[in-house]
Amino acid sequence: MYAVARGGTLGGTHREGGALPWRPTMPHRYLSWPRRARHAVLAILAALGSALVLLLAALPASALDVSGTPSPVTGNATWFTGLGSPYGGCGLPQADLDSQNFLALNVQNSPGVYSNLPRPIPAADASEIGMFDNGLNCGRWVQVTIGDYCTGINDGAQNEPFCRDGSWVADQFNGATLDMVVADSCDDGNAWCKDDPYHVDLAQASLNLFELNGQPVGDMYPNSWNNRQVSWQFIAAPNYTGDIDIGAIQGAQPYWPAIAISHLPNGIHGVQYLANGVWVSADMDSDQGDDYIIGPTTGTGTPGTQYEIQVTDASGNLVNNGEIYSFTLPAGCTDGCAAAYTPVSYTSSGGGASPSPSASASSSPSASPSASPSASASPSPSASPTQTVAPAGSCALTSSVVTSWSGGYQVQFTVTNSGTAPITGWQSGFSFADSAESVTSSWNAAVAASGLKVTASNESYNGSISAGGSTTWGMVVTGSNSALSGLTCTPT
Repeated sequence: MYAVARGGTLGGTHREGGALPWRPTMPHRYLSWPRRARHAVLAILAALGSALVLLLAALPASALDVSGTPSPVTGNATWFTGLGSPYGGCGLPQADLDSQNFLALNVQNSPGVYSNLPRPIPAADASEIGMFDNGLNCGRWVQVTIGDYCTGINDGAQNEPFCRDGSWVADQFNGATLDMVVADSCDDGNAWCKDDPYHVDLAQASLNLFELNGQPVGDMYPNSWNNRQVSWQFIAAPNYTGDIDIGAIQGAQPYWPAIAISHLPNGIHGVQYLANGVWVSADMDSDQGDDYIIGPTTGTGTPGTQYEIQVTDASGNLVNNGEIYSFTLPAGCTDGCAAAYTPVSYTSSGGGASPSPSASASSSPSASPSASPSASASPSPSASPTQTVAPAGSCALTSSVVTSWSGGYQVQFTVTNSGTAPITGWQSGFSFADSAESVTSSWNAAVAASGLKVTASNESYNGSISAGGSTTWGMVVTGSNSALSGLTCTPT
């Protein structure tokens, strides 16, 4: 359920690790001592050092201010290949994130202690809550800025300093920025996830999309990575438009109405549902901060089918001035929703909007990797079918160039179920314009290339698409001719 395949080495704030440093003030006198005396001194110092490490490890961790970042904080950055299946640590499938530029925050802040606490972390251990904040920072946006490069060893080893046997140096990538959404949690037993309070784990496909002077850096990873330092700060959703997205998660049904809420203007700190005329605070689904278990308007535990909710953001304010979202669970969820995420259509009233059908409850929230810090989180380009009648099982592929630079470009593809029945898998394809084009990286699809032809098949988490629904995948291309031809899609 949590992040998978963390890249080689992970990242967090630079700190002094291991035993405290000491400096011999008179080395010539020490070296003049007999060998036996020198060995005795070394044994005493080693024992003292070990005792000091044990004492420091036993001290309680200093509590973090996990509610926000009034000014940027600095930590090591690592990478991971993608969210687990079917969900990341925040409770959303990767295909349904607002952006494919996403990151994970540390679950624990426990320097020197590498075992895991229960999740959510109980109140008795509140001093060890990390920046993930038991899920409360899920769905928030973070602006990440690239910092210094490590010339030494930066492998996240337990009880070892970061960047040992080297130093932190600036290079041509310092200052590059990217906006990313919190979608996962880091709870691994290494120094990054336990010792470094401001460590962030970044989506691997995003590393070369950081922008400097209006252009993606292109080649920072892998040769200039080595788990660099970054500074970061929570921000409001960039260029926010529309309204929230609501989906029913796997297993949701009238007696367990569990929903995921995303496309948020400023994160999510709570959900309230109306039950018998009273607003009730919903329980988070464990520490998956985008997921909440609500109740029907007729009261918790009843077989009601109508739901009304309000959402509280990370600042403690009701979203859209207290807008009320009204809906029922999707058809087919009577005995439990089968898909990891099933979009919910809703109407809204009160707050900042008059009663109207939801315009944001589409089956395809944008999953476009934004190459620009100001990229919009609005839905992806329409991939609706052009035919008026489609076979029961069919799909269509459309593409759009997200951004381009000298020697490369980024493309987003949208796979739409253009038929009248759900599909459980798909394979898409296209052809490059010339042999100079090559795929550098990709996400949300298994991609293979042969000559000019490229094929892309669904991953395990995004193969099922309901009728009229869609999902997205993307790639970064080395080359300069972004014209693509022969776009195809076939259900599998």
